[in-house]
Amino acid sequence: MSAGGVDAAGAVEFAPPRRRLLPRRLPRGWPLLLVYLIVVGVFIVAGIFADWITLHDPTDQNLVNRLADPVWQAEGSWEHVFGTDGLGRDTFSRLIKGTQTSLIVIATAIPGSLVLGTAIGLLAGWRRGLFDSLSMRLVEVQLAFPALLFALLIAAMLGPSLRNVIVILIVFLWAPYARLVRAEVLSLREREFILAARTIGASDFRLMTRHLLPSVVNSIVILATLNVSIVIIAEASLSFLGAGVGPETISWGKMVSEGRDLLKIRFWLTGFPGITIMIVALVGNLFGDWLRDALDPQLRRRA
Repeated sequence: MSAGGVDAAGAVEFAPPRRRLLPRRLPRGWPLLLVYLIVVGVFIVAGIFADWITLHDPTDQNLVNRLADPVWQAEGSWEHVFGTDGLGRDTFSRLIKGTQTSLIVIATAIPGSLVLGTAIGLLAGWRRGLFDSLSMRLVEVQLAFPALLFALLIAAMLGPSLRNVIVILIVFLWAPYARLVRAEVLSLREREFILAARTIGASDFRLMTRHLLPSVVNSIVILATLNVSIVIIAEASLSFLGAGVGPETISWGKMVSEGRDLLKIRFWLTGFPGITIMIVALVGNLFGDWLRDALDPQLRRRA
């Protein structure tokens, strides 16, 4: 007989409910979310496949063709879509290669600071005592110190290189994660499900990893997305000041620094990397705001 019908004996059969493959409604603000995802997708694809997308070698110098106009200018050509810089290097290729540098920094500095800060915050909030006091005093000192001066101080000690920029950003970014996780652990450690797990003999490691950590994941993820803009701007600022990536590495901040002397006659040499930094940083912040609203249960109930 068919599902949900009546058999020969007269018994009523109920078909199991069908599982929906798609949600009942699209998430709030989905048009903007689509824009964010497109920008993020273009950024990731350009960073991963930069060596195949670039039209020219971004380090190849051609002084005969230096300061060539972009394609929309009267003397521009499609060979150099965004023109060339003072050494004859293709601006579009360098912009794409700079995307790869920014992607590497984001993909390493944010997870590194997230893991370090989360581990310290979990231990500080759960164990309390001397470790909690020392770690939180260190967090307060670091957060009170001017961020850019703090980064420049470490950069001056380590020297300019991509690896050192990543180390600087990890040292700079772990403190907000530690403070956030500690605050949430302090509010969760006396909850009923934690007391029940301790009653049945769960170890501290199991309590922190299986019960506390999943409860703070949402907040950690939101903070990580909001830190994308901080990482982009911090790396660009250090490279602009000459304390970021090494001379062999291409970055957006270095491109802005190299083009600032030609701002009056070739504004696009600083305009293109500057606009790119602004767009990626803005989308990172807006996506973090959207994610925070999407993961908030109170806002979900209102929707």
